[in-house]
Amino acid sequence: MNYNHNKLRGKIKEVIGSEVEFAKLLGISQTTLSAKLNNKVDFTRTEILRITEKLKLSQEEFYDVFFLKN
Repeated sequence: MNYNHNKLRGKIKEVIGSEVEFAKLLGISQTTLSAKLNNKVDFTRTEILRITEKLKLSQEEFYDVFFLKN
């Protein structure tokens, strides 16, 4: 299933500055993060929880960031 991760990309840029730095913060490669943001690989539950924490997402943002479909 394809999800729209534009809001997640925007939140990463707003809070962290870059996807490269965010990938380092999550302990994954930039290539892996890119694959996840481009719907080639799903985010794990642990990653979703870690991302929610690092980006300080509200409940509304959580839904918009992870579950809006294309």
